[in-house]
Amino acid sequence: MNRAMIDASIQRAEDVFCAALEIKNPDEREAFLENACAGDLDLRARVEAMLDSQKEVDRFFLDSLPALKPTVEACQSVAGTNDFGKNLEESLSADEDLGKRIGPYKLLQKIGEGGCGVVYMAEQEAPVRRRVALKVIKLGMDTKSVIARFEAERQALAMMDHPNIARVLDAGATESGRPYFVMELVRGIKITAYCDENCLDTRHRLDLFIQICQAIQHAHQKGIIHRDIKPSNILVTMQDGVPVPKVIDFGIAKATGGERLTDKTVFTAYEQFIGTPAYMSPEQAEMSALDIDTRSDIYSLGVLLYELLTGKTPFDQKELLESGLVEMRRTLREQEPVRPSTKLKDLQPDELTQTAVHRRVEPPKLKMLLKGDLDWIVMKALEKDRNRRYQTANGLGLDVQRYLNNEPVIARSPSRLYRFQKLVRRNKIIFVAVGAVSLTLIAGLGTSTWLFLKEREARHEAQRGRANEALLRHQAEAREKIAQAVLLVEQNRLDEADQLVSGIPSPDTALVGEAVFRPLADRSAVQGNWRRAAEYLSVLVQVDQFEPSDISTLDHTKYAAALVELGDRQSYEDFCRKSISQFANSTDPVIAERTFKNCLLLPVDASRLAALTTLADLAAKSTADENAWKINTRMLQWRCLSLALFEYRSGNYHGAIDWGNRSLVNHSTCEAREASVYAILAMAYHQLGQTDNARAELALSRDMIDHKFKAGLDAGDGAHGFWFDWILGRILEREAIANIESTSSSPK
Repeated sequence: MNRAMIDASIQRAEDVFCAALEIKNPDEREAFLENACAGDLDLRARVEAMLDSQKEVDRFFLDSLPALKPTVEACQSVAGTNDFGKNLEESLSADEDLGKRIGPYKLLQKIGEGGCGVVYMAEQEAPVRRRVALKVIKLGMDTKSVIARFEAERQALAMMDHPNIARVLDAGATESGRPYFVMELVRGIKITAYCDENCLDTRHRLDLFIQICQAIQHAHQKGIIHRDIKPSNILVTMQDGVPVPKVIDFGIAKATGGERLTDKTVFTAYEQFIGTPAYMSPEQAEMSALDIDTRSDIYSLGVLLYELLTGKTPFDQKELLESGLVEMRRTLREQEPVRPSTKLKDLQPDELTQTAVHRRVEPPKLKMLLKGDLDWIVMKALEKDRNRRYQTANGLGLDVQRYLNNEPVIARSPSRLYRFQKLVRRNKIIFVAVGAVSLTLIAGLGTSTWLFLKEREARHEAQRGRANEALLRHQAEAREKIAQAVLLVEQNRLDEADQLVSGIPSPDTALVGEAVFRPLADRSAVQGNWRRAAEYLSVLVQVDQFEPSDISTLDHTKYAAALVELGDRQSYEDFCRKSISQFANSTDPVIAERTFKNCLLLPVDASRLAALTTLADLAAKSTADENAWKINTRMLQWRCLSLALFEYRSGNYHGAIDWGNRSLVNHSTCEAREASVYAILAMAYHQLGQTDNARAELALSRDMIDHKFKAGLDAGDGAHGFWFDWILGRILEREAIANIESTSSSPK
């Protein structure tokens, strides 16, 4: 082995050793060594020997500290500030450095430590008095590779001047030659912890994220790629009462565009990861000849946004490390992450509730909030093909700002062709086999069949071309009209928006037109135009049926109520059959309750009740949780109403009365719900022969419907958000009147 190879081997061991020292958890350190050494037994043995030696050094100085300190003081009193006393003092533990001076800086407190460097809070006395952060290489860690990375970080920070990036104030070397640099002291916590501790809603989290994008864009414009964007490298500090994110730790930053961060060589050992696996782009994980550019940071920003929205990263860090190096790379390169809204579906109920609480929103509403634009924005940033990602950090930040401004975003749902291409790439062997069989069968059909198909294809080519051109033109026009309608809706010009999108609603346009179709459906319902309301809602429901994990069950409830009011019994029955088929195996109590309630607005037969029993049981069990009432009283009161309706349709009238009375706890929270409960109680008492009770409950329901129904619809947001609650009450009230009054007026 020649000298160059020996130097490279030593330097490689030093790099792995420094990285391993930063990992304090023994299991995580073991997993890192397994991946970093990748079967190189000599490298593994050398690094483990260095780690064992470090333990011995730490133990020696810890045990010897009480005896060494008087010796140092005695030597200093005799020899003044000679090298012996100085070097021995520097060999003591890190706490012994406190109170020392490095240049004009007095070390006050150790605030951070890695494998190769230590960060202190220091006080500068001249030319200005201020607190700063001073980073210095550890004694004994001043190898060429460590110094090179240290200087690279210093140069990277010095090139940038942005309010969201920690500034470099000074640099130099200690008397013993250890380089240091001085940074702005950032007093803050990592961004995910700050957001959760302060329960920031989605809008405020996105505001902070936009500032981070602007900071990374500034770094890119200076020719710097961060390459390790993650929550612990983004601290949130308070300035004049306003939270300000600060990007720190450019320790593994890379210069682009020919910039040189340092005259020394930054050596990256083969098979050694640079970055954090959970936030690492596919091209970083691949470690091929493909150069890393600024779009790698875009991917990491996408992971950060994913975590801010859901509380989880697309791929779990611990699982990646435990899977081994080869499987880790395969996952990052090939496995598609699930959308943020789908990720929430996979969380345990308690975990989902906690995630929603940290964002000041109810769990079902959080799923609906992420569905659509935010899903698209995140998934565009996380594209495996970097050419399909946002090309700049500023582009990502601007698209998030468009979302906050309720403007159309650049990110769009992937086309069917793109999804098919992804499917082929994931299943190459199957598609190759199927393709080979298909080609064999086609060849066996003979020349005459081929000629016939070719002739027919030529005959219809022109017709298909014209049809496709017309379809594409129609779709483009539809999207343009929908974009215009979004602005009209924001300006409350609903009549103009309704006229503009007339005839457009279809499953193809529902995803982009969701922000228009839903408010127009609410408006039509409030005006009593049930046919128009059902038209808008039917499109939203059809799209939801293709994506059950992202279901908006309120759209289904509105649609069921609109069909009953319209008097379209056949469409209502078809809707009920599809809902039961789609959600029969749901484990979500909210989806279960709304599904069986939607299917019981009209009297049903025994087979329908049997099909809904499992969903009703799930809803009933969820009310038994004594903590559930503390989470969302209003939601659980609606759940009791639905169970009262289920028991009434099942013929269990005492059970219906029991659930109805439970729903009336804290009854002042929702008058529309009260009206529905009174109607159910009236019908249950009537079936039990308790005429006086039946009439009393019906009178309460009628009084609320007659005197408060229109006021409830006209009550601001209640008109457009919860009109279907009042419609449910009116539907049940009509049935109660028909049952009770028709019986009382019949001949005795």
